[in-house]
Amino acid sequence: MKSESLPAAQAAAPPVEVDADAERWRRQRRIEKTLSVLSPLALLALWQLAALAGEVDTRFFPAPSAVFEEAWGMIQSGELWLHLSISLSRIAVGFTLGAVPGIAIGLAVGLFRPVRAIVQPLIDATFPIPKIAILPLFIMIFGLGEESKYAIIATAVIYLVMINTAAGVHNIDKIYLDVGKNFGAGKWMMFTDVALPGALPLIVAGLKLGMGVALLVIVSAEFVGAKSGIGYLIWTSWQVFQVEKMYVGLLVCALLGFGAAILLNLLERVLIPWKQR
Repeated sequence: MKSESLPAAQAAAPPVEVDADAERWRRQRRIEKTLSVLSPLALLALWQLAALAGEVDTRFFPAPSAVFEEAWGMIQSGELWLHLSISLSRIAVGFTLGAVPGIAIGLAVGLFRPVRAIVQPLIDATFPIPKIAILPLFIMIFGLGEESKYAIIATAVIYLVMINTAAGVHNIDKIYLDVGKNFGAGKWMMFTDVALPGALPLIVAGLKLGMGVALLVIVSAEFVGAKSGIGYLIWTSWQVFQVEKMYVGLLVCALLGFGAAILLNLLERVLIPWKQR
């Protein structure tokens, strides 16, 4: 009896099928990753061929091989590591000083109308001012030391993080805020348990924008107000027409931006796993 019922049960069981949509999505992701790797390599190859064929003026556009050779020499001498480590430390400190208060103020602006009434006009009035334009003011206040670099980065970052955080709070469905209030949630609990998780997608978006602007600002600040860093390397190389070394600085800026994007994407996957597509 048992031997007869087993084949019947197996026949009744539905066949296992591969999820076509999931397989298609995985294939598309593999193609996208491959294209992401091939596109910069193809651009470098075209640039190299054009330089070798004499189609571009190598005085202004040196071949990538010459740039990589110069970079390797700077790595061996320690010059590149010195400038890179100094710029990274400035970015890390300035970004933290801008991002943390930006999140806190953005949550307060999104949650509480009196705070919004006080802060929003100040944001609207000062946000359009180019942040690098106030570098001379920070140099007058803090001097040519590291504090002026931290201040200009923090100022550039805080606006983007604050605006995105406030927008994230505004996008939270009102029912969640009402539920928190009805259950007697205090201001701190509304911050940590309602507003912060609900606004996380836009907070992370603000952090990404802030990091990109931090890289732009620190390079610009190091042009005129520093004796070290990637921006100083680019500026001094241009002044003495060391074009390959200047391109090394530009390459490092691109790699820093790429690395920051990867790190923030990993942070987004950890903090917002439900947002992954």
